[in-house]
Amino acid sequence: MSKNKPYFTKIALKPLYTNLFNIVLLSFLLSFSSGNLYSQDIVKKKKALSSSKQTNNPIIKKTLALDSIALAKKESDTTKIDSVQPKKAFLDGKVKYKAEKYVRIEQKKKLITLYDKAELYYQDIELKAGKIVMDYEKNEVYAGRIRDSTGAFTQYPNFKQGANVIEPDSIRFNFKTKKALIYNSRSEQGEFRIKAAITKKENDSVYFLKGAIFTTSKDVDNPEYYFQTNKVKFIPGKKVVTGLTNMVIANVPTPIALPFAFFPMGKETSVSGLILPSYNDSNQRGFSLQNLGYYFALSDHYDLTVLGDYFTNGSYAMRFELSYAKRYNFRGNVNVRFENLITSERGFPDYSKQSIYNIQWSHSKDSQSSPNSSFSASVNLGSSKYFQRSINVINIGGNLNNTLSSSISYSKNFTSVPEVRMSLTATHSQNTQTEEINMTLPTLQLSVDRVYPFVGKDGIRKGFFKNINLQYNLNGRNSIVTTDSLFFKPQMFRDAKVGFQHSIPLSTNFKLFKYFSASTALNYEEIWTTKTIDRSFDTDQNIVTDKIINGFDAFRTYSFASSLGTTIYGTFNFGKDKKIKSIRHVMRPSVSYGYTPSFERFYDTYATDGSGSMNKQYTRFENGVYGAPGLNNSNNLGFDLSNTFEAKVTDRDSTKLEPKKIMLLNNLNLSTSYDLNADGVNTLAFSPVRVTGGTLLFDNKMNVNFGATLDPYAIDNSGRRINVYNIDNGGSLFRMTSSNLTLNYSLSSKGKDDPKKEKNVQGERNGGRDDDLFGTNTDLGDNRRSLFNEDDETDGEDAISEFFNSKLPWDMTFAYSLTYGNENRENKIIGNSIMISANADITPKWKAGVSTGYDFVQNGVTFTQFRFERDLLSWRMDFNWSPFGNNANWGFFIGIKSGVLSDIKWDKRSVITR
Repeated sequence: MSKNKPYFTKIALKPLYTNLFNIVLLSFLLSFSSGNLYSQDIVKKKKALSSSKQTNNPIIKKTLALDSIALAKKESDTTKIDSVQPKKAFLDGKVKYKAEKYVRIEQKKKLITLYDKAELYYQDIELKAGKIVMDYEKNEVYAGRIRDSTGAFTQYPNFKQGANVIEPDSIRFNFKTKKALIYNSRSEQGEFRIKAAITKKENDSVYFLKGAIFTTSKDVDNPEYYFQTNKVKFIPGKKVVTGLTNMVIANVPTPIALPFAFFPMGKETSVSGLILPSYNDSNQRGFSLQNLGYYFALSDHYDLTVLGDYFTNGSYAMRFELSYAKRYNFRGNVNVRFENLITSERGFPDYSKQSIYNIQWSHSKDSQSSPNSSFSASVNLGSSKYFQRSINVINIGGNLNNTLSSSISYSKNFTSVPEVRMSLTATHSQNTQTEEINMTLPTLQLSVDRVYPFVGKDGIRKGFFKNINLQYNLNGRNSIVTTDSLFFKPQMFRDAKVGFQHSIPLSTNFKLFKYFSASTALNYEEIWTTKTIDRSFDTDQNIVTDKIINGFDAFRTYSFASSLGTTIYGTFNFGKDKKIKSIRHVMRPSVSYGYTPSFERFYDTYATDGSGSMNKQYTRFENGVYGAPGLNNSNNLGFDLSNTFEAKVTDRDSTKLEPKKIMLLNNLNLSTSYDLNADGVNTLAFSPVRVTGGTLLFDNKMNVNFGATLDPYAIDNSGRRINVYNIDNGGSLFRMTSSNLTLNYSLSSKGKDDPKKEKNVQGERNGGRDDDLFGTNTDLGDNRRSLFNEDDETDGEDAISEFFNSKLPWDMTFAYSLTYGNENRENKIIGNSIMISANADITPKWKAGVSTGYDFVQNGVTFTQFRFERDLLSWRMDFNWSPFGNNANWGFFIGIKSGVLSDIKWDKRSVITR
């Protein structure tokens, strides 16, 4: 308050002097002369509420009965009611309404007025507005907005009928005809947001709009872009047909105009339609149209996309992408790609022509549909050079990977006693460098559950005899080894090898001296085959030849194995006042013994020269699917030792009383074997010691794995192992012949693991990794996956404020690999490389990423990719660039995010010619 006294102006109202008596008398006479007098009993009136109390009442709720819409309310007097019958009620259901400020019923005008937060419900219609007026004589309702204390409009109407919602400035609706006039309406249909100056509702399924705009922008009142048209026929949930339509970007009309337009509005089902291509040019293949195609919405469970490319030099490509799904049953997709590539022009020295293809199939079955059976498929096969030479797929992981693999499996459990399990599996493994293909079409596995013949009725298995069990296993395989050029040709199937393996293991386990666990097993095997060989010396050709003998044959083997192991715990205490309180060491040593006798009876001899004086042994079962019987007996002792190290340390959180457990080494394993039949010349007794280990560091964010091979024997000048220990040859106890170290480190600003970060599933299927360490997988047909996460998107000033008040969002993936070789005293680093991938938010709407690395052996930068993306609200823009290498390329894309308008884009990419 101010210290100075304010000045006040006093205003006095001087009353007017009138002839009050004459005025009152005249009013009384006029009123009395125009009235009618009745003699009747007067009902005692209830005390009426003052208008102020009515206004300040809480929310008033009313319900209109359909058969009493005329509001059969008793009058204050007993005047006889007119004998004319009231009109029949027009409504077919109850009308419920309420308002916060007041509800006014005017019977003479047949009006009900609801004011301030008014709501009206009738059948499937819900109407909310600042003011609602219902004329129950004309069967109409009017709704509009009201002004607040500042004079601004508020409480806009919200009209909902079924699943359709409209938010206009005002609305007029007829209950009987179901027609409506809507002014400045706003509604959502699927991904579209629609705003119209005037909307006429013809019936429940047809609307006519005037002065309308369509957009996928979140803010329909201030969109980044929209389609403007004056005449529209709108069928909710199905389609929109318009007259002359013009595209407007940033409130600037563009030259893009159509005489008419059709927009699909399906929510659950997709609509078939044309996929517009992108234009490119190449010095090697000329001008091109890429990704021209058609989308087929076959049904609710299936859809098909057909895409094609064409180059002016004659190159072309076709792609078929089928997706299918049935809830609680199965889901999957099939991709078939074919490319006929022509480089340069016919007659030029660099002219070449090749055809490549790739087939991918992924299928998974819901376990709930059939608990006792399962079916899955993961197929990736085709030309070995597809990912290196494709004009449509840029996948560095697939380019660097040397193997394509596939698996299709079906399994079923038979609930019998004992239980029987059966599975059929088809596998495929393809080396992209040698172009060799190994397939099994199929593999049959059948097993009968273990049977314990010596267990009593109590079911207790304890001791040597009661734990004796036997099992039956059947394994059948049709194995095919072929190449790219013979794939699925008749010769491929003629070279197939078929075999069956029957095995009956008899085993038991028991405790020995309380602290040792012992097991022993006797295994019987019988191998069936359909092809054998007859080896002999061909005197005409002067070479040794193998003749294929088609027909059933079999051999039988048996072996014995046993093992003995225990667990040793050791704890080293350093004191309760120390930071490291104790270290726990767990050792699991084990000794195993295996014996397999010689099966020399399955061996024959053949002459190695024309004289027949030199003979060698062979078995007719060589090159069989399940191998051949052993000629020499095997008599080995095995030694294994596994270790884990765990520590208890003081927790950084002082409120916690218990120490924190941390893992020092997840595993440290040592293994070797000793051959009891070694003669010291052809075979050496000890095999090299293999050491492997791994641990997690930095709060389990870094995965460390290492391994080494230690050989106790020395080598001669030719690099051959000799029966002399390395320590006796002037060296150390062990000679390290190889070692390796790998580090993997992934972290982000959001914590240890970012659950929202999308995995590169398609890149992994192509043969790469599921992260972006080798760059993002770029399929030129799908506009590339976005760096943004839809759940993290925010708009306007709130997004900027939130961003700058928090840490910079980022994530990073780091990998390091080191390999050392010393097999023949080369003593050098064979491999030494580092790979890094990082992504960060430069601003709330800008994201950037990079994938790169360095090879310290080759002294060169590995694959490098730069990624940039701008979130333009309803649009998206990205640019990616690989500056050098065989896969150097760049690509720019800008387009609408919405799937309905995904063809509105500009996509420009460099064409890779390999």
